[in-house]
Amino acid sequence: MSAPDPAPPEHLIRYGVPFAPDLVERARGSWVVTRGGAELLDFTSGQMSALLGHGHPEIVETVAQAAATLDHLHSGMLSPPLLDCAAALAGTLPAPLSKVLLVTTGAESNEAALKMAKLATGRYEVVSFDRSWHGMTSGAAAATFSAGRRGYGPTIPGNLALPTPDAYRSPFRHADGSHDWETELEFGFDAVDRQSTGSLAACLVEPILSSGGIVELPPGYLARLREKCAERGMLLVLDEAQTGLGRTGTMYAFERDGVAPDVLTLSKTLGAGLPVAAVVTSPEIEQACHEHGFLFYTTHVSDPLAASVAHTVLRVVARDGLVERARRLGEQMHDRLAGMRDRYAEVGDVRGRGLLQGIELVRDKDSRTPAPELIGGLTEDCRRRGLHVNIVQLAGLGGVVRMAPPLTITEDELHHGLDVLDAALAATLGAVLTRRG
Repeated sequence: MSAPDPAPPEHLIRYGVPFAPDLVERARGSWVVTRGGAELLDFTSGQMSALLGHGHPEIVETVAQAAATLDHLHSGMLSPPLLDCAAALAGTLPAPLSKVLLVTTGAESNEAALKMAKLATGRYEVVSFDRSWHGMTSGAAAATFSAGRRGYGPTIPGNLALPTPDAYRSPFRHADGSHDWETELEFGFDAVDRQSTGSLAACLVEPILSSGGIVELPPGYLARLREKCAERGMLLVLDEAQTGLGRTGTMYAFERDGVAPDVLTLSKTLGAGLPVAAVVTSPEIEQACHEHGFLFYTTHVSDPLAASVAHTVLRVVARDGLVERARRLGEQMHDRLAGMRDRYAEVGDVRGRGLLQGIELVRDKDSRTPAPELIGGLTEDCRRRGLHVNIVQLAGLGGVVRMAPPLTITEDELHHGLDVLDAALAATLGAVLTRRG
């Protein structure tokens, strides 16, 4: 019998995740410090967002200056920070991605992107992965299949799912046992075509599904997906909330495949921990949406403070070579995690790239049976040893330890965190084996 949930703080609404047992009072760099004085190495960059670490001095300076001079305006007013940020962001992207809408959260950016795709195409159906997570507002939540769908009544009509191309667990296999993602994608679109009413507007996907268990799209998949969309007159919308701005060792994850989307959404990393998000698209799509009366007039659209922060993030990432740094540290991280996979029978898979990686925990490598009994003990042991990690738990999936440290983490800090994870795995697995015995 599982232990009852602890009582929540008196005045807080619980929103779907257990609250950590300790209050956090401050954070700096790659570390957070609790009220009791415990220091935790933050291997999740907050909510996968603090790209430059906590309290980066240039972000602090930018916020202070913007708050004192130009923080918020009427939504119809423009400002130099907004124009400068839009130009800088467009400068990091291939043509024709050059038109920018600056908003606040990832859900909001996906909401705006889906509305633009529907308006530009004159259609309404949206395709996303069956382990997707795109946000909690109505349109984004309707395109989210990994969680949050039960108990709220009908979602927005027209949302269809593709099978997530998980090379570790997919049932689609070649004769040699390798992942047959081509057949999987064909199967998925056959099902989509049969369910569609003939009104396919957009395909919204992440290049690496993070909340879906750190699942990378196989090489070649994104290009074929682009073709499938073009064949049906759909727009390809890429959600790079967690993968954008260098996290994966390229400025944007789609660069690995050489496939640019019709619409790109950014959030989390763009604000380096502050609420900043963006939609970027082509002049052609922007013009079509404008002609059809596109409306996304929110309180904080185009806010100058958010623009100033995003511009600073872009400048620091470029100036400090953080994209290449993420690639190099990511190689070291992968080597260490692969070593754990080789030494522990319960570490079934290592995946991801750059500084967004994960390991899937199973009962043994042969059966790949999920091992939920490992989850709570591992996260708690990591916390006691001074490391904060996050574990994704979905039906039919082993617990996936999800890691996304700041791009500014030092090599010593990175290896210290991996040492702690290694020690926690050894202790947790030993304890579980003892109980099984």
